[in-house]
Amino acid sequence: MLKSKKRWVVKETNAQTRDQLAEQLEISPLLASLLINRGITETEAARSFLYDKGNEFHDPFLLSGMKEASERIHRAIADGEPILIFGDYDADGVNSTSVMMTVLTDLGAKVDFYIPNRFTEGYGPNEAAFRQAKENGYRLIITVDTGIAAVKEAEVAAEIGIDLIITDHHEPGPELPQALAIIHPKLPGGSYPFPYLAGVGVAFKVAHALYGRLPEHLLDLAAIGTIADLVPLIGENRTIAKAGIKKLQQTTRPGIEALLQLTATKPEAVNEETIGFMIAPRINAAGRLGDADPAVDLLLTKDRAMANDLAQEIDAINKERQAIVADIAKEAIEMVKSHYPPDKYPVIVVGKENWNAGVIGIVASKLVDTFYRPAIVLDFNPETNKAKGSARSIAGFDLFKNLSQSRDILPHFGGHPMAAGMTLELSDVDELRERLCVLAHEQLTAEDFIPVTELDAVVPLDQVSLPIIEQLNRLAPYGVNNPKPQVMIEHAGVTAMRKIGSDKTHLKLQLESEAGSLDGIGFGLGHCADHIAPFSKVSVIGELSVNEWNNIRKPQLFLKDLKITHWQLFDARGHRQFEKWINEVPDSRLFITFKKETINELDLEKYESEMVHISGPEEAAQLSIQGKNIVFVDLPPEMETIAAVMQTGCPERIYVHFHQKDSHFFSTMPTREHFKWLYTFLFKRKSFDLKKYGDDLAKHRGWSRETIEFMSKVFFELGFVTISEGVIHLNEQAPKRDLNESPAYQNKKMQLELENKLLYSSYQELKSWLDEYVKVSVDNEEEVESWI
Repeated sequence: MLKSKKRWVVKETNAQTRDQLAEQLEISPLLASLLINRGITETEAARSFLYDKGNEFHDPFLLSGMKEASERIHRAIADGEPILIFGDYDADGVNSTSVMMTVLTDLGAKVDFYIPNRFTEGYGPNEAAFRQAKENGYRLIITVDTGIAAVKEAEVAAEIGIDLIITDHHEPGPELPQALAIIHPKLPGGSYPFPYLAGVGVAFKVAHALYGRLPEHLLDLAAIGTIADLVPLIGENRTIAKAGIKKLQQTTRPGIEALLQLTATKPEAVNEETIGFMIAPRINAAGRLGDADPAVDLLLTKDRAMANDLAQEIDAINKERQAIVADIAKEAIEMVKSHYPPDKYPVIVVGKENWNAGVIGIVASKLVDTFYRPAIVLDFNPETNKAKGSARSIAGFDLFKNLSQSRDILPHFGGHPMAAGMTLELSDVDELRERLCVLAHEQLTAEDFIPVTELDAVVPLDQVSLPIIEQLNRLAPYGVNNPKPQVMIEHAGVTAMRKIGSDKTHLKLQLESEAGSLDGIGFGLGHCADHIAPFSKVSVIGELSVNEWNNIRKPQLFLKDLKITHWQLFDARGHRQFEKWINEVPDSRLFITFKKETINELDLEKYESEMVHISGPEEAAQLSIQGKNIVFVDLPPEMETIAAVMQTGCPERIYVHFHQKDSHFFSTMPTREHFKWLYTFLFKRKSFDLKKYGDDLAKHRGWSRETIEFMSKVFFELGFVTISEGVIHLNEQAPKRDLNESPAYQNKKMQLELENKLLYSSYQELKSWLDEYVKVSVDNEEEVESWI
């Protein structure tokens, strides 16, 4: 067997609805299933989703506060009044700032932007920045991607005579800021038809209202911020993302061109993964390690030389960010293992002085990936006595809701169900951990802590084709609430398999059924090659794609996980160095020896705690190999003993080594003609000095000395001869007896059969023989269960 990393859950699809949708839209049943899994069951809604029909942008004035905000901004422009854009330092905030800067500049406004420093000012609006803005002559501040929690700061703005317009998308708290206008898709009492806009989506709607037309030239920025912020990629977000990706594929924006060139990406190849894995991390990097201003400058500049310089600068910052993340993640993982083991702490809360506050959100994500627990990572500042943190969650644990119950110790906090940021006193960290762990115990079950992979469908291998995969691509762009389709292929054969990559950490294999084959590649799954035995049937999950090489296009599967549900046989016969392969055997190991001297011969003392010695069938029957990884270290004394072992349960794996110090198989097994000749020889001579002339006789006959000694022993056991001090004397009065009556003859014959069957058989022959006994044990178990 080979266990999967996660629980696989295949979504159930109503077959009748699926078939109707497939027929009406002339699409494959698989694509119809995927639409239904995304909540799209009506034909017209499905047509709209697939073919962009009816996906219009909503009227921006449906957002509460838009009319008041628009009028105030236009008045400021007309009066030449300076406007300050107050942004956030992540990719969503940077793109929101860039969108708002562009529209106001286009409309002739005197405008500048301000993004607080993550380290010296922290998240969101702050009093000092507002007072400085007033001194610099600003009377209108517009926040983007921030501000919904700035209750105190709004009071300060009103006090010093600044009009504040808040545009945000983060979860509103119980008290809203008193601002001139709040533009938010989730505003209580609001009527906007789509509540899931990113911060840049809200800024885009403001731009739409200010221009009086759809600002198509800003769709590229809106798409980057929307995809980067991991908001649900459905409804208007999908419309923004899809149209924005098309705009990016034809970009003339110098900053974007410089980033694409830096990542060796052709503009026409840009998709949501380009944004998520190449563009957004670099835009984010600037604000994570310092000021985010260079990222805004990169997106706004029209100077190509400056764009190239800024892109290089930001790329270098991103590489530094990656190194810092790796170091902190390593420390955090060790801290969890040592002080807050996940089996006792259902929520991880860790922190340390001088952990970079700009990257702790990424570290929190890595802790979730490693331990599958909600995680908060904090940077401790002893000078201010504060801890600044970022949190990431798992399905079933709403971070915003649960953190809201600790507002008394979280003076600054905000976020979403799956992510949040906060500041608290150092003395309250332990209290926060304790409270969250209590809530997690109340809300989560043991099963909730096992990561789940939701699968869209089980696909027969013979149904995977280029046309089917091209149909599936109509679902793109993929993101939250519209994930890339993941499918399962069950019980496929593996006809080729190898580790690839410079460090051999990736896996390439070919899956095969009676009706076809499919190439699969699994990044980071190279270790699985050591745990897939020949002729195993593998179930795999992953993403279907098209592989293009030398103008040849063929389907392939990006493997995400795999498992084998039957027991596997691993052949280690003939491996001289036990230590070199034994570490491949997973936990729950049971080493079985049949000869006590084997432990010394193979130097196995260190494995004695996992070892059991069996001398015969009676002892074997007392064993249980159910669910274990069995290692047959040496050969059994007879077939019945190993058969008895096999009938005590179904193992996950069997590793056969079958160490044998002295092999019988390659020594001569005398035939009846051999015995007849030797008896005739002795009959003529009456006696023979075996000790003195044994070698001469062996040489004369072309036999081994051991063969002559063996036949002599058989004759002795049958009473045909006596042996005294190496001299053989024939007993002419001995009655006729069969050779099989000799214990030595029987033992050698049995050992030859044993070695032939266990040691020198082919892999398939041995697997088939062992399979018979495993099947017997399983059948017996099922029969017993039927009686209960």
